[in-house]
Amino acid sequence: MSEPIALTLRRLRQDEHVRALTREVHLRLDQLIQPCFVAEGTTGAEAVPGLTGVMQETPASLLRQTEADLRAGVRAFLLFGVPRARAARQIDWSFTAGQIQALKARFGKDIWLAADVCLCSSTPHGHCGVLNAEGDHLDNDASVQELSAAALAYAQAGADCVAPSDMMDGRVRAIRARLDREGFAEVPILSYAAKFASAFYGPFRDAAESAPQFGDRRSYQMDPANVREAIREMELDIEEGADMIMVKPALSYLDVIRVARENFDLPVAAYNVSGEYSMVKAASERGWIDGPRVMNEILTSIKRAGADLIITYHAVEFASQG
Repeated sequence: MSEPIALTLRRLRQDEHVRALTREVHLRLDQLIQPCFVAEGTTGAEAVPGLTGVMQETPASLLRQTEADLRAGVRAFLLFGVPRARAARQIDWSFTAGQIQALKARFGKDIWLAADVCLCSSTPHGHCGVLNAEGDHLDNDASVQELSAAALAYAQAGADCVAPSDMMDGRVRAIRARLDREGFAEVPILSYAAKFASAFYGPFRDAAESAPQFGDRRSYQMDPANVREAIREMELDIEEGADMIMVKPALSYLDVIRVARENFDLPVAAYNVSGEYSMVKAASERGWIDGPRVMNEILTSIKRAGADLIITYHAVEFASQG
């Protein structure tokens, strides 16, 4: 008489050794990128509401925190600069560029540093592009010119990668052309190719001081219901010269990550965003869930869906597991 099929399956689950040997997806620290925020004109590092353990750093505290993260084993970072001065056009990118320069001068090749490229933290209105003369919608072409100027400034400062997050049309082509023309052909572009108009960004907007002052971003970020459109967005960015493509957010868009993995050979990144992180932290602090186990399960699900790289506020905590 044959054995029940369930027992046959359970043979490979009965202890940690065989589970590890037969595990299909392996999550590694060197696949995680830690976001970090640095603000101009503050007197000390400040906690970000809703982002337990994440700080809006000063230039000095950013260097100290990066050193601590390096000791923990985290080596890849995505930098968001929050300048004090804001401008509607002809934006001054020197503050964030200066922080890139300081980080690379201090840590050199010990870190891999990507710089977020967007206008939301640098404009008075908080939108991701330049407004038209009437001030009622974005001027796409003018926005692309500002974005390419930012990308060049960050590359000149030493960024290992530039990551446009604005969702303007044609910005990848403009950035690639400008970098190549100015002698930075080796700097890769990590494009936020499928960035959705999500409700999961709240704590991030506090950290980056980037909440729009009027309206919302649904006219340029993607409708959360659309996956076929996401494929077209990713195709266009790849055609324009993106070296890596990103899906943001991650947890509610695992199907989009899977579609990206199945359709494109480029590395696929996913952003495990602030709202996803804060839900885990809030529930864990109340004792409703086992926070570390949920963290690992979520990160594994993103990896299992097909992400090669994961941007996550959990990176240091994941590293601390050993």
